[in-house]
Amino acid sequence: MKRLLWSLRLFPSSLFVLSLLVPVVVSGAPGDFAYREALPGYHYQFPRDHFEHEDFRTEWWYYTGNVTDERGKRFGFELVFFRQGERPGAKPATRSVWSVDNLYLAHAALTDVSGNRFLYEERLNRQGPGVAGASFDKHRIWNGNWSSQWNGETQTLDAITGEFRFHLQLDPEKPFVIQGENGISQKAEGKGRASHYVSFTRLRVTGSLQTAEKAHRVQGTAWMDHEWFSEQLGVDQVGWDWFSVQLNNKTELMLFELRRKDGTIDPYSSGTFVDAEGRAHHLRRSDFSLQPVAKWQKYPVEWRIEIPSLNLDLNCKAVLPNQELKAKAGGPSYWEGAVDFTGTQTGVGYLEMTGYEGAVRLK
Repeated sequence: MKRLLWSLRLFPSSLFVLSLLVPVVVSGAPGDFAYREALPGYHYQFPRDHFEHEDFRTEWWYYTGNVTDERGKRFGFELVFFRQGERPGAKPATRSVWSVDNLYLAHAALTDVSGNRFLYEERLNRQGPGVAGASFDKHRIWNGNWSSQWNGETQTLDAITGEFRFHLQLDPEKPFVIQGENGISQKAEGKGRASHYVSFTRLRVTGSLQTAEKAHRVQGTAWMDHEWFSEQLGVDQVGWDWFSVQLNNKTELMLFELRRKDGTIDPYSSGTFVDAEGRAHHLRRSDFSLQPVAKWQKYPVEWRIEIPSLNLDLNCKAVLPNQELKAKAGGPSYWEGAVDFTGTQTGVGYLEMTGYEGAVRLK
């Protein structure tokens, strides 16, 4: 039986978490089971596809946002749920509810801009008797008392940690978009090295958050990504830089670049421009450039983004330099945090950077 103990090794979130998993054949069930690959021509079905896909190995639901309270105090927030398949196949009637068919990891983070601090927690659970899971029937994704509860396309987030908590309602201001081309977001050369990738690029946020000092009523905007796949990156890819951009002219961008061992950028890097009416336009690597401008430790926390066809020349700058998540279970650290955009347009968003502390690999 082949198994990958990612739960003890790898914690980066968002676009490519756990993305170097190889195709898995699991023995021990009646017949051998093979996870599905993310292939062109996938027939999406909504609302079903907003929830679990246990025939694929890896899946996540990723929320980030920028909000302010009634006094203008700004916060960034992140809540991410991961599902990792471990023992698929037939389930005998006598099997324990504690059997590990799926592992569930979650991250919650809060950037307190005026307080100049970055807070985060992580948790790992097996599904067990309702401890963690994702369910179309319940319209819910959860890990303990962290959850995303759906009512139509309205999503209510709850997270409680020792240092902060939030209760936020997210309402779409635009339809969701399917990233990539032909139903997949290709990440590397080869069949199946891709994901099915759906985004809500502009969600209106209302609700409350609390730190140890004070409760805050907040409002702002959020971004939500949902991806499912069984394999993504190539062996020569060591990390990535991913940007979500919400501009004040009511347009959005998703951009990512994949970095290779030799320092070059993989041509499968790509992006999406969402216009003010909500229409998605695919961007190839040749359509944009990403240039680091300034660093905090090893991480470029300021970037220049150019997209000539859209007349965009943007400066991306972290609201705090230190928004690094240091994994507590032996995995690599990574940087993910709130950013501002200035230049030909202005706005807010999130930036994720991995592979700067060493290639993201399972050993």
